[in-house]
Amino acid sequence: MIVSLILALGLLSLLVAFWFARQVSSISIEEGAASPEEVSRLKEISTAIAEGAMAFLMREYRILAVFMLLFAIIITLTIDDSSTPGLYEGMFSAGSFLIGAIISVLSGFVGMKIATLGNVRTAAAARISLKRSFSIAFHSGAVMGFGLTGMAVIGLLLVYLGLNVALPGVEQHYIMEMLSGFGLGGSAVALFGRVGGGIYTKAADVGADLVGKVEAGIPEDDPRNPAVIADNVGDNVGDIAGMGADLFGSVAESTCAAMVIGAVAFAATADESARTAALLFPLLASAVGIVASLISLFFARPTTEDQVEGALKLVLITSTLMMLAMLYPITMNIIPDDFTLVVGGAIYHNHGVFISLAAGLIAGLAIGLITEYYTSHRYKPVREVADASQSGAATNIIYGLSLGYNSSVLPMIIIAITVVVGFTFAGMYGIAMAAIGMLGTIAIGLTIDAYGPVSDNAGGIAEMAGMGKDIRKRTDALDAAGNTTAAIGKGFAIGSAALTSLALTAAFLTRAKFLTINMLEPIVMAGLFVGAALPFAFSAMTMRSVGKAAFDMIKEVRRQFREIPGLLEGKARPDYKTCVDISTRASLREMIAPGLLVILTPLVIGFLFGVQMLAGVLIGALISGVMLAISMANSGGAWDNAKKYIETGQLGGKGSETHKAAVVGDTVGDPFKDTSGPSLNILIKLMAIISLVFVPFFERYGGALLKAMGMDH
Repeated sequence: MIVSLILALGLLSLLVAFWFARQVSSISIEEGAASPEEVSRLKEISTAIAEGAMAFLMREYRILAVFMLLFAIIITLTIDDSSTPGLYEGMFSAGSFLIGAIISVLSGFVGMKIATLGNVRTAAAARISLKRSFSIAFHSGAVMGFGLTGMAVIGLLLVYLGLNVALPGVEQHYIMEMLSGFGLGGSAVALFGRVGGGIYTKAADVGADLVGKVEAGIPEDDPRNPAVIADNVGDNVGDIAGMGADLFGSVAESTCAAMVIGAVAFAATADESARTAALLFPLLASAVGIVASLISLFFARPTTEDQVEGALKLVLITSTLMMLAMLYPITMNIIPDDFTLVVGGAIYHNHGVFISLAAGLIAGLAIGLITEYYTSHRYKPVREVADASQSGAATNIIYGLSLGYNSSVLPMIIIAITVVVGFTFAGMYGIAMAAIGMLGTIAIGLTIDAYGPVSDNAGGIAEMAGMGKDIRKRTDALDAAGNTTAAIGKGFAIGSAALTSLALTAAFLTRAKFLTINMLEPIVMAGLFVGAALPFAFSAMTMRSVGKAAFDMIKEVRRQFREIPGLLEGKARPDYKTCVDISTRASLREMIAPGLLVILTPLVIGFLFGVQMLAGVLIGALISGVMLAISMANSGGAWDNAKKYIETGQLGGKGSETHKAAVVGDTVGDPFKDTSGPSLNILIKLMAIISLVFVPFFERYGGALLKAMGMDH
């Protein structure tokens, strides 16, 4: 019954994605274009963006294919449980890893394909009406949201069923350990997608802004700027493919964490149906969110420019409330009334599972709304940053940094409350279910998130095609709303990553038979310090990578302005391809070192120093990583929207000295909000799930250095 219901809801999600994809692709560009010449320009620009995005994606995926095969071999050779002959845990974990990685790659590819179809149609439809243009951008995002969620749910279910068929009679905690490889595959792809895509997009964005807006004084997305195509390509590879893989990993990892804890916690439950319900309930909860998200789509009906942002927020709030209403009866009916969860000797009841889910759902919405307050120019914090720009770029940056630091306080308190509520009502399982709850409406969250880059690209295409100021005004209204909801999405992603990482750490400790960790143990304390340092080292590497790539881009844009006769006068065509190539080569080159730092750290620490120090590393990285990620994402969003606020005509408007100072602040914020900040989500999740997957290896060989030194007591 539960298996059929989960499968049906997963298929429903894929059907919704397919229907929206058909809707978007069937729309003709000609219906909104003013002339055949404009149609030709629109197609030429959109084709260049699509080709650049796909070329980057294929080159990145070729590199990832080699990595996936090598890592699968490592998993096969190092993970084994010799006490259970014929289990082949490493082989099946590697198989799950490859399936998760392939689905993550497929998710990025599908999202990229529909985004590059939807952007030009959104631009063309802006000539018809704002409502028509919004509908296309929103439906393009829905393909990503529902397609990715459906693939995650069905993929997890099929891998789980396949493992049970291949290994009949094997204890469920072994099955769940192997299933965790699925989440590891998705998160590993996400790391390189986020870092590589983030470096790509911000190298182009910083180069285009500093040379185009500040030095040359030309508008944003002006076709005379050689970096504009690379900038628009970057929006897709970073904010569509990278972001999609990130949240796909979160869904897979949080579900795996809950199922691993459930397999250990419910092992003593005599009633087989109750045990099966407990094991599959996390997956069912994720599937139920598909229905809530689908119903909430009907509330997105803005008719004026001022209503766009409110409509997107209404969809998010509606999906959360409906999810709450739907989860209560399902939780009470699927899990029997007398169902108890035994963890570490404590007893918890089925209503505690619902309270944990509800805590995660509400916390996710609250973090998103707090993020909006700190990043939307409707509110005081961003306007203070804009006002500070009147005295130069330095004060703009100071105010932006201050805003970011301050904005991390409330979300951390909310996460802390959620953890306490989850643990109080359902132990470690409750923490995992809070993560599931926060990600419950991921289909609509991804829809809104993917809408942003599509509408942003539409504005760039409209500008480059010369569609006129009225059309650009409409696309700017869509983009401004998408910019705010993208910031909400980043806050939501960071919050969900925090709970997912904590759930994975709890699953890791549960599986490693460490129900408690003494924080005052020197080895644990050392781990805390090492872990707390990792997000800073990682951020330094990714920020420097953006700086190096942006430097190359700036030199190339300046060279073209200087050496191509008539370029600034609009009489010559810039060399877009060279700028695209600069971003591509830089991102692929620079993503390797940060990726290896994240992947190797838990393996080296666990092997040399053992599980206890590794637990300290995971907790230290989680706490400092979440705070740093929130601060960076919100500072970057505030700088971006302070610039946009000035561009509406406030404080001197476009071209003023205040505007130039805000542009400088925005270029500082670009790698904050789109490279380093979002990538930290994956750092804390990936390290935790690597630790979980490699528990059998650490049990047999962990603490090698301590053992050699006689310190393993």
